[in-house]
Amino acid sequence: MKPNAFVLNRHLFPAKVGAVSAVLFLAACAVGPDYKAPSASLSQHYDQQAEQRLGVAGNPPGEQHIDLGKKLNGDWWSAFHSPKLDQLVRRAIDGNLELVAADATLRQAASSVAAAEGALYPQVGFGAQAGRQRVHVAADPSVANFYTVGPQVDFDLDAFGGNKRRVEQQEAFADLQKHRYEAAYLTLTGDVASQALLLASANAQMEAVEKLLANDARNLELVRMAHLNGSTTQIDVSLAETRLAQDRTLLPPLAQQRDSARHALSILAGKGPADWIAPDFALAEFVLPANVPVSLPSEMAHDRPDILQAEADLHMASAAVGVATANLYPHVSLSASLAQAASGNGGAALWGFAAGLAGPIFDGGTLRAERQAAVDGYKASFAGYQQTVIKSFGQVADTLQAINHDAQENQAQQDALGAAETSLRLNQQAYAQGENSILQVLEAERAYEQALLGQIRVKTAQYLDTVRLFVALGGNSVGVLEQKVASR
Repeated sequence: MKPNAFVLNRHLFPAKVGAVSAVLFLAACAVGPDYKAPSASLSQHYDQQAEQRLGVAGNPPGEQHIDLGKKLNGDWWSAFHSPKLDQLVRRAIDGNLELVAADATLRQAASSVAAAEGALYPQVGFGAQAGRQRVHVAADPSVANFYTVGPQVDFDLDAFGGNKRRVEQQEAFADLQKHRYEAAYLTLTGDVASQALLLASANAQMEAVEKLLANDARNLELVRMAHLNGSTTQIDVSLAETRLAQDRTLLPPLAQQRDSARHALSILAGKGPADWIAPDFALAEFVLPANVPVSLPSEMAHDRPDILQAEADLHMASAAVGVATANLYPHVSLSASLAQAASGNGGAALWGFAAGLAGPIFDGGTLRAERQAAVDGYKASFAGYQQTVIKSFGQVADTLQAINHDAQENQAQQDALGAAETSLRLNQQAYAQGENSILQVLEAERAYEQALLGQIRVKTAQYLDTVRLFVALGGNSVGVLEQKVASR
């Protein structure tokens, strides 16, 4: 008696379902750790003394202060209210070659992700072969032509998720490249603003030094005339000559600072110094931001590209552990082929289907050692991430204290300038009344010019430290790539 086909199918159906379910389960499995982003920092302060000193409540009116817990909106360099700086930064962003290289590297990483994802799908190929052969099996040996042609499909079930972890690793690498672009953007904008301020500072200091030299020259001329009249000695003449010669040494370094800043701006804009000259700047064109937003440490960790780079590197290390873990387990693959074959005057269609299983039995401990190396690499990346976060907090704390000390130095310099200005006014009045000599007036003028030169340097330090603070806080650079793509 023949078995009933329905009864056979009914008994085979659970087995088929179980087999298919097992394959789907294995295909969805991915061994190794699932990545979790590090928890945010619990710290709420960078430097409490500096924060208190620069806070709205603790800072004297008219001085720079910070708003702790407030995030920066828009382009950070616009806080200096310089249209010329805005135009220069935009030109540098469009022409900077490091940004071009970073963008190309990011596209390369995106292509690597797509290449890794290809392993998750069936690999379909095509093969063909033709030749001539001699057959000895027949009673009469014969020579005949033969050929085979047809497609072949191979599919790695990725039972333990090794390919998925490789895709995850490449995606993390693409994130790393994206944040490198953001870091290059942040560095570029910070360098452009700093060099523009150094150029403006050099121009202002050179103007003050030239006035100082003109005063020294007048002083020397008066001393020489007094010496001819017998009212002064040769020592006084020598002192006046020495002062003029010493003050002349101030100009070349300032001229070098000016020229270096111009050259740097050309290079940042992607041009040679002889091919494009940056516009000139004056300190009066900039406005020192009175209110600087400072995000909390827990928020700043998501606003700095270098921290996000370290996090992407940590993600890559986590995925590497998954890849190394998957290598400890068997690989399951399926393959199928369909070919049209012919030999002599006969031909036939050939097909095949096969499943393969390959796994390690003894490898001398290589695979386990590789997994342990990946685990240790993750630990190293995690420590590196933590160190990056801590260093970033230190950089913000340093710049906050620098701004705090700049304010103190600026106040002292203002007092010195005020005293020099008062001394000059009194000496001018005394000279008008015949109570002192012109030399005393010139000395007072010289002291005033030197105080003015010191004030320019302090003001420059305030501007530069404010730039460093914006950069240390991340400068709103995270997400600029998406904004660039959206604007196209």
